[in-house]
Amino acid sequence: MDTRQIEYFLAVAEELNFTTAAARVFAAQSTVSAGIKALEADLDASLFDRSTRRVTLSAAGEAFLPEARAVLAAEAHARDAVRESSAVLRGHVRVGTLTGLGLVDLPGLCGDFHARHPAVDVQLRASPTGSSGLAEDLRNGRLDIALIGLPASELGGLTCRELARLPFVVLLPHDHRLAGEESPLALDELAGEAFVDTLSGFGNRMEVDRRFRALGATRHVTVEVSDLTVVPDYVGAGLGVAVVPRVLHPREERVVERRPDPEIEWSLYVATAAGRPLSRAVQAFLDLLAEREPQPGAF
Repeated sequence: MDTRQIEYFLAVAEELNFTTAAARVFAAQSTVSAGIKALEADLDASLFDRSTRRVTLSAAGEAFLPEARAVLAAEAHARDAVRESSAVLRGHVRVGTLTGLGLVDLPGLCGDFHARHPAVDVQLRASPTGSSGLAEDLRNGRLDIALIGLPASELGGLTCRELARLPFVVLLPHDHRLAGEESPLALDELAGEAFVDTLSGFGNRMEVDRRFRALGATRHVTVEVSDLTVVPDYVGAGLGVAVVPRVLHPREERVVERRPDPEIEWSLYVATAAGRPLSRAVQAFLDLLAEREPQPGAF
């Protein structure tokens, strides 16, 4: 077997779809299928149960999965050991972030990192599915670093450092019946309203859903977006109310902002997979981020 075949196996094992796996490893689907067949022939075992509807790991595939990850990790560590003997930092860093996130100047950060370490390949991936998708990519080894905003209860398997902490605010159309007061607004007063929010995989959405469930109230989200920063635009258009982190002041004059009661906070973290050794390139990126990161509570 060779490491490329093992990489194909891991991609299919994690995606459970040959087409998606092929796109992930930048190879043709036929190449991935051929690599898997060659690996199965070498191991004298079928690694996947295939049907016309789905692909699942076989018992042999389940047994091989942790060993395959260990092989690729050992290869990466061997490459890092050689790179460490060179004065020039080499390697790659895979960074995941949220769409429209402006709390960290990621373009500037990546530009400065490239100027310092031009031989390191930095790959950026914005997640349309929010922090939960980024966290899963970290746990499965598809990312090295991610900027995420999940509730503390959802951070299992990750090593996190808080970058910023922001309050939630209630956004209302300017002509809404609750827009005329300045006192904190009890969440149960919003029961029955139409809501604008991010997708269900976003950490801020998970936190607000949890708060309403605790009240015994059901939220009706009529507009879902993948970019938190555009929520005020939809609220201003009269399509609903919102309870979101205050990532920016509403650009819309038609939007009124009130504080929720009780207060809610949202934290942005930089995260890596717990227990996974960091390459020199990944550590260098984290070190530069630490030089630039906003202070918790600064927003």
